[in-house]
Amino acid sequence: MRISVIGCGYLGAVHAATLADLGHDVVGLDTDAGRIEQLAAAQAPFHEPGLPVLLEAGRRSGRLRFATDPAALAGADVHFLCVGTPQAKTTFEADLSHVVAAVEALRPHLRPGAVVVGKSTVPVGTAARLASLIADTGAVLAWNPEFLRQGSAVRDSLAPDRLVYGIPEGPYGEAARAMLDAVYAPLLEQGTPRLVTDYATAELIKTAANAFLALKISYINAVGEFCESAGADVVALSRALGHDARIGGTYLQAGAGFGGGCLPKDLRSFRAQAHQRGVEPLEELLSLADGINADARYRLAETAVRLCGGDIAGRRVTVLGAAFKPNTDDIRDSPALDIALQLAAQGATVTVSDPQAGPNAWLQYPHLDFEPDPLAALGGAELTVLLTEWAQFTTLDPAAAAAVVANPLMLDGRNALDPAAWRAAGWQFHAVGVGLAEAGAAPVLL
Repeated sequence: MRISVIGCGYLGAVHAATLADLGHDVVGLDTDAGRIEQLAAAQAPFHEPGLPVLLEAGRRSGRLRFATDPAALAGADVHFLCVGTPQAKTTFEADLSHVVAAVEALRPHLRPGAVVVGKSTVPVGTAARLASLIADTGAVLAWNPEFLRQGSAVRDSLAPDRLVYGIPEGPYGEAARAMLDAVYAPLLEQGTPRLVTDYATAELIKTAANAFLALKISYINAVGEFCESAGADVVALSRALGHDARIGGTYLQAGAGFGGGCLPKDLRSFRAQAHQRGVEPLEELLSLADGINADARYRLAETAVRLCGGDIAGRRVTVLGAAFKPNTDDIRDSPALDIALQLAAQGATVTVSDPQAGPNAWLQYPHLDFEPDPLAALGGAELTVLLTEWAQFTTLDPAAAAAVVANPLMLDGRNALDPAAWRAAGWQFHAVGVGLAEAGAAPVLL
């Protein structure tokens, strides 16, 4: 099939590459000429495992190309909208200006029978609004939310948990369903579940999913705070909860909280929608989760200061991590950088290490020091704080690390390290959600 993907940021670039891998003829469109040039050369403009391989395969096969001219959209059977919907600058609502602009740019190139497919995360009612914009073209709109996780987006695209189609009733909706079935035929043949809904439900599925994950993380962080006060161990508690099939163990690790470009803004967008519709219990629940997530960062920074005797000014601190999660270079709303900045604001000399996100972070925060080599970053550190659980950090040799620091004091902000191994190597070790008495790591005056 001939397919266009409008918007070649994180979502669009991955989606275009995977559609080409499924055998379709794909053109990706974006207004950022530099990004298009990179993608056309099979160079990923961001870190995502597996994406460069797909880009190169698409380039070699001739099934994947990129353009900045909207004329390249002409003749496509299906047009995927993959533009961003960031949080508005002055409210919690989603900014839909990019989505509307994309549809307006697409309109002149639509032919009767074409299908416009929204993948961006949007508030309820957006699909109906966009459908009205293209009603006179003979094209039909469907909503097909994405469920990609940064760091595993290629795998999630080629082996998704489910496919959701939001379509209108009647023959136009059936035509859109048939077209999407053709697009995703290889995935449907391998047994991927397909759910067909109305517009509003399809829009809500992604927002509700992200909000639920945010609630789950916030819940375990609140429980972790209780565990610290009670001398309990949230790691053991989470492990026990995870064995309950009704709960599951994913997104149930206490720590520095969530960040990135999706969970925070989708949680707040859902909160704004609940407020607009007068659904106060949901608004209050989402607001509480947002507050717990922010508090997790402040409490972790306070713990770092407490471990330094109550005054961190002049101390040399190494923060392991800059990206909001491992296997990505995305630093949007990163808990790691938030905490690093809090410590720097209190006078600490902060060195941040990250295998991928360092250049992005340095451009925004040049007053922090950045060192990609973790052992080099640890040189002379009086406190080490793990905030992004990259494999390069979780597999560090504790003895080698102890040999280069000024003081072997570790604050594990992700509960990703083996406390026994680090203590055996001479480290004073503290983890989030673990009572100090149980951890055997009382606050230490340096």
